[in-house]
Amino acid sequence: MLIQLCLKMCLLLLSVLFLTACATTPTGRTQLAFMPDAEVNSMGLQAFENLKHEKPISRNVQDNQFVHCVASAIAQEVGGEWEVVVFEDPALNAFALPGGKIGVYAGLVNLVDNQDQLATIIGHEVGHVLARHSNERLSQQLGAQAGITLIQAIAAPQTAMGQTAVSLLGIGTEYGIILPFSRLHESEADTIGLDLMAKAGFNPAESIALWLKMEQASQGPRPVEFLSTHPSHTTRIKDLQARVPKAQQLQQQAKAAGKNPHCVKG
Repeated sequence: MLIQLCLKMCLLLLSVLFLTACATTPTGRTQLAFMPDAEVNSMGLQAFENLKHEKPISRNVQDNQFVHCVASAIAQEVGGEWEVVVFEDPALNAFALPGGKIGVYAGLVNLVDNQDQLATIIGHEVGHVLARHSNERLSQQLGAQAGITLIQAIAAPQTAMGQTAVSLLGIGTEYGIILPFSRLHESEADTIGLDLMAKAGFNPAESIALWLKMEQASQGPRPVEFLSTHPSHTTRIKDLQARVPKAQQLQQQAKAAGKNPHCVKG
């Protein structure tokens, strides 16, 4: 009787939570994001401060001017204040965090040929923030954990069958919900980022060249796409090729409005 009552209360709580936590991303997709944005932003700020203490910050004047020029043009389309830091790290990486933080690694700066390729990456990372992907991932993780706890409470975890059921639920959640959503996040950030860079006046066609370079730079065998949190380079390039014509129209409108970024790589 007590277990049934607890189950009903949990289901009611989850139902209310889901109904009040639905939001819409910039692409029109409905998402579940019930973490307070202020808390997620605070987590982003803390993570960024930790990184600034853990990783050396680049003092290369040309690299910093180049990155800040591109990031500033992107940020003007988004609004708000954004802190931009170039980290002295050879990895091909960049990120944007809730709370208005952008980090770019020197390895990525060395890889790109021009401002448009760097804008592809920065636009993509800012796209994650605009779509509240961090909030959504945190909400998914909390929902998955709550689901597993609920199963443990109403099943018989002390039995072999109960342990198997919980293990299967965990694996099913990992490969059936979290990873596919992560790939969805990446594709969605590509879409948002492509439009964002175009609205800032950058050439969206260079996104294809950028991901071809990333593919060539990738060493070792690529993981199977189904088990990866990122789309394969082939899938990503194919999707971008289909979206570039529309984004080029946005770029033409931006240039007509006087947006013509001139960020020179040193």
